[in-house]
Amino acid sequence: MRSRTPKVLHELCGIPMVLWPVRAALVAGAGRVVVVDSPERALEGVLPEGVRLALQPHSNGTGGAVAAGMASLESHDADSDAPVVVLSGDVPLVSAETIAELVGAHRASGAGATMASTMLDDPSGYGRVVRDEHGAVERVVETKAEGDASPEQLQIREVNTGIYVFAAGPLREALSRLSADNAQGELYLPQALEEIRADGAAVAAHAVADQRLVLGVNDRAALARVRALAQEAIHGRHMAAGVTIVDPHATVIDVDVEIGRDTTIEPFTTIRGATRIGEGCVVRHSYLIDSVLEDGATVGPFAYLRPGSVLREGSKVGTFVEVKGSDIGAGTKIPHLSYIGDADVGERTNLGAGTITANYDGRAKHRTRIGSGVRGGVDTSFVAPVTVGDGAYTAAGSVVTEDVPAGALAMARARQRNIEGYAERSEGESPRGEGESRREVDPSQARS
Repeated sequence: MRSRTPKVLHELCGIPMVLWPVRAALVAGAGRVVVVDSPERALEGVLPEGVRLALQPHSNGTGGAVAAGMASLESHDADSDAPVVVLSGDVPLVSAETIAELVGAHRASGAGATMASTMLDDPSGYGRVVRDEHGAVERVVETKAEGDASPEQLQIREVNTGIYVFAAGPLREALSRLSADNAQGELYLPQALEEIRADGAAVAAHAVADQRLVLGVNDRAALARVRALAQEAIHGRHMAAGVTIVDPHATVIDVDVEIGRDTTIEPFTTIRGATRIGEGCVVRHSYLIDSVLEDGATVGPFAYLRPGSVLREGSKVGTFVEVKGSDIGAGTKIPHLSYIGDADVGERTNLGAGTITANYDGRAKHRTRIGSGVRGGVDTSFVAPVTVGDGAYTAAGSVVTEDVPAGALAMARARQRNIEGYAERSEGESPRGEGESRREVDPSQARS
């Protein structure tokens, strides 16, 4: 990946790549899930509650990783004869259904090991599945380095996906005999298949028809391809549930986003994180992160909802409005050109264009509290902490620094004073830098 970030922690539609197979395993009904990490513990704090972390002491290949995972199971679980499913953190799109089918095929075959394979038009970079004259799996040939596979083997299109089911006993025995006699000096897990077969147990292959589910990620181009497939599936799930996505190709929606039926998502919208959108909402050309929209809310175009934003039922955040960490009451409208940060706004309030909540004093954030039925004039700035009572008004251009009682009009601006003849008095002045200083009005004349 040419990155300081471990490959499996690269983001895929809102969550680290590694969490996709972890979640699939949990949905498929895995009794225990173990994730193998390096001694640096990069995955610590990322995994869901109940998922166990095992450490691989040395970077010695997939065989070494599975051995570390098995050691964790052996030291904690009495039920060590259950089937062991091996998934890869860089094969993120494997589904719970695919895992269940693989386990079912393994149990039905009575094999010591069952691998998931698929057919690829371009199998470059994948281990090839070599079968014997009877069609049984003989071994997997790696292709990481020149000479690993023969020219004939490189023509094989059936590839190993890196997903397996093992009987626990044969797997433990096979792992103990793995050899690092290869160009990389690593323990290859596919060699365990050969060891299991040498012990007299069958090795089966379960073909996955939809190759998209078992695509691996080895670089950023592959990650982009997988992301496109994941996004397509996310869109399909929402549209099947009654959401209108006008142009899926121009819409980004993270995997944990929730959207209610009869909501419309218009093009060039990005919805990130754990955003929840209710029924009958409209989102136009906007960017939403970790926000909540209740039923009937509308957003955009060109709006930005930052984390912690809540739009209550029927509220509106309009054009070029940014909201952060604020609760916008039911039926309230913030139509355009405003910033509302760290604020609580009541119901049926209307904030005019250019409304600003000045929430930061240079040392700490403060909240603004605006009541219900408030009518804010254009270009009003609320300097927090400040409270505006129900039904209050603010005059255009006001800088509100003190609390406003309910039903009052706050006018907090300098009185206008026109200086007659100013244009004529300015005529004939020399431009700066030509030997004469510019004549200026006495500051006392410009103050009200």
